[in-house]
Amino acid sequence: MLKDNLKTLRKQKGLSQEELSIKLHVVRQTISKWEQGLSVPDAEMLINISELFETPVSDILGENIEIKEKNDLKVISEKLEVINEQLSNYQKEKRKKRIKTFIIIGIGTLLLFILFAILDRPYEKWDYTITEWAILGTFYQAFEWIFMRVAPFIVVGSIIGICINIKKQN
Repeated sequence: MLKDNLKTLRKQKGLSQEELSIKLHVVRQTISKWEQGLSVPDAEMLINISELFETPVSDILGENIEIKEKNDLKVISEKLEVINEQLSNYQKEKRKKRIKTFIIIGIGTLLLFILFAILDRPYEKWDYTITEWAILGTFYQAFEWIFMRVAPFIVVGSIIGICINIKKQN
């Protein structure tokens, strides 16, 4: 492992064996022997190599760095897949809630529209000599008048909202 890791670290830093040997104050053949596995650096030299490459000695002596980097990328990609799946599920749930909201608004508006149509202006029969009934009747009539004109747009808007969210879901 040391030989592979040393070679990988040297190449990552863009150093030749000659350049590395100068930095470590050894001859180029020593670097070559380390990378071929014919000899190993002593403890003090391992510390110098560790400092030069800014890598712990345990990493230099441990698992193959290239394999470790590939495993790290695999772990990261797996985590990203999980995050993407969670985000997708969250967006699906939001769409479902929006669809339910549009359905409730549309049905509620339609039922209130039908109720106003069936009641046929009950406020016209009220006794407006009583102040409270006059105020209540005025508000009732104003609300009904505005609602009956706006309700069709609300129902159509709800249907469009439902269709758009269903289309996004597929």
